Parts: sequence; structure tokens; C-alpha cells
Amino acid sequence: MADTIFKVSRRLAEAADIAVHEALAVKKDERVLIITNPIGDVYKISEALYASCVKAKAAPTLMVQPKKTIFDYAESTVINAIKSEPDTIISISAERLGKDREALAKPYTGLDGKPYTHIFDQLLYGLRKIRAFWSPSATVDMFARTVPLNYTELRKSGAKLEADFQDAKTVHVQTDLGTNIEVGVEERKVRIDDGDFRQPGKGGNLPTGEAFISPKLGESNGILVFDGSITLDKTVVIKKPVKVSIEKGHVTKVEGGKEADLLRDYLHTAGERPYEMAKKGEITMERAKEYSQNATNLGEFGVGLNPKARIVGNVLEDEKVLGTVHFAIGSNYDQDALALIHSDGIVKNPTVTIDGKTIMKKGKKMSSFFHIFSGASIPSRFRAFLNTVWVALTRASLASLSSGGFAFMTGRAL
Repeated sequence: MADTIFKVSRRLAEAADIAVHEALAVKKDERVLIITNPIGDVYKISEALYASCVKAKAAPTLMVQPKKTIFDYAESTVINAIKSEPDTIISISAERLGKDREALAKPYTGLDGKPYTHIFDQLLYGLRKIRAFWSPSATVDMFARTVPLNYTELRKSGAKLEADFQDAKTVHVQTDLGTNIEVGVEERKVRIDDGDFRQPGKGGNLPTGEAFISPKLGESNGILVFDGSITLDKTVVIKKPVKVSIEKGHVTKVEGGKEADLLRDYLHTAGERPYEMAKKGEITMERAKEYSQNATNLGEFGVGLNPKARIVGNVLEDEKVLGTVHFAIGSNYDQDALALIHSDGIVKNPTVTIDGKTIMKKGKKMSSFFHIFSGASIPSRFRAFLNTVWVALTRASLASLSSGGFAFMTGRAL
């Protein structure tokens, strides 16, 4: 039946089937809301997803609205459709889903007590009633090329990074181009976008593949040098590195060439637009002040995990590139720094340390002692023995170093 609805290429159909079955695990009779725009690739991808949902014997609805930018409102009919609480929501937008006028003026509250400025976010994160994925500005090539993955291996990589961030206090990032920043993350929880959206309350991007965390407010200081791409009204590939100074968690200076000028103007607009909205009565002046102040907030630190992603000038894919990290300016994911923007910038070939432990060196993931072996083949008792030996050797080397000797080995418990 699905083949008679839309004409979908085999390559795209296979990627859509993976999204529907492996990422979302759509079941028979489940209500699936697909929101898109009547524009080129995003509409083709939405057709493919609709057809895959039909093959899964679900009950999909394909909803089309005009293209929305970062500052536009979603159509009221779209907001009302989301409020109907379908089992699954898929957003395949040319740019953005669109803001929620009602929630911007008076944020909704979740079971976690946090404010949410969009009904979509409240249902997904605050109430955990839906599951979802979103692919803003995805192309057919991107979707078909990066969605088919070994999700088992990706989820293992995500779990390892989650362990690395457990109880972390600071992250330090450095590059040869001049990035040198310390990011406070104490009491913040890392989120893993590994394509596992099979349960209510789970959602993320497709293409997937990143670990990300909201920096602790006011606790980040240093220099960022973006050299991959950066998200403004659209994603811009950086030709001349953009240097961004961060003090107490906020942008204080932007330097560089044309791309730096664009970012500076974008942040200025994001700071002024809330007051324009307040003058129109769309939000309160108190809310406008909050959104304006957070326009320069360091809202995210993330690590790319997708081996099929590459920098193409589309942040949806760019931020997933293995061997890169990204930082976002604007709103965060912990809902305690609300802003009108969330602007991602990519940093290539970084060295990343978490509480002094290096997890990536110049874009290459660091392997632990355990990974020299085939972990799956090591019996648990032998693995425990190796762990004991590793800890003893590490302590011995540190003791040698502190007494003036040469430390020949560093690392962590397995």
C-alpha cells in the first residue's frame, strides 16, 4: 500500500524505515504526527517517513505549514495538533518548527517543575508523554547517508561518554587555533543523542550521534575559536576562524572576519528582539529582559559521535561529526537559561579533558587500557583483575611522579 502513496527512492525509503523502526520503534495503530514544509528535500523525507509508518500499520498524519525561521511562530493549527498528544511527533522542517506564542508569553510547567517555552518540549521532556525526533533543514542525501548506522555501537560510545561525564566538575577544551576554555558542568547531567527514541520522554535529532551538556550558569571562562560552521539564520561554513571570548558564562567579544560580523549582528538581534515583542504585548517586559540577557549565554557543550557525518554547512549534520565538539550560544537544555536563539558553533580537532582526564586528543578519541583488548571476550573476573592491576600501576606511577620520578603510565579504572 505504501508504494502507491508516494514515489520514494529505495535509498531514502531504507533510511526512513530505519528511522521508524530502529529509532522510534513505531507500533501498530500508534498515532504519528509528521510536521513539515512544502519545500524540496524536507517534504520528500516526510513522504518517505509517512510511507514507512503506513507499512508499520501505524496511523500517521502528515501536516504541512509554511517555512518558519528562528523568530517565527508555528501555525496555531500545528500547535493544537501537538497538544492532541500523539504517541510520536516527527518534525522535518526546512528551518524551524516555529515558536509557541502562548508558551513564550507564559511558559508551561513540567512534572520536573521547570518552565517550557514550547508545548512540544513540555510534552517530551516535562511530562514525558511523547517520543520524537526532529531533522531541521535535512537533505535527502544527508538523511539517506547518515541515518543508516550501527546503532548498537553508537549507543556503546554514548554510554562510555556518559560514564566519563559522571560527577564531572569541569571540562577543558583546547585547539591549535586558539580555543582554550574551561566549562563548569558540576551537577549538570550529560544527555546522549544516540538514536534511541523508543520510549516516551525520549527524543533527538536524525541524523543522530552526540553527547551534550548544559554548562553551569556563570561557570565558563576562556576563548572559543569556531572553525567548522556556525548556525545563524542559516548554517554558515566558516572561512576565517571566529574567536569568541567567554567570561562568567557569557559572550563578551566576537572577533574575526565576515562570519564574526554575522554572529555579532545575530546576537545583537537576539538581544533586542525580546523588547520588541514586549512592546507588542507578546511577552512581559520581565520575560523580555530574561530572554535578552540569555542571548549571550553559553548554553551547550557537545561532542560529535556519528562516523558517517561530515561538515557540509548544515549544523544538523556538522555537530554530529566524529572528532569535533560544538558550543551553543543562547538557551540551554536545563531550562534555566531561556533565550530566543540556540546558535551552535563547531570546533575541529579539539583536545578535551574532563576533570583532568583526556578523552580526546586533537580530534582522536583516547582508548582506555580496557579497549586494547576485546572487552566482549574478557570474562568478568579477569576484567576485575585487570582493573585492579591498572589502578595499582596508575597509583604507583603517580607516586613516582610526586617523588621526582618519571610516571610511565596514566589512565583510569576500567
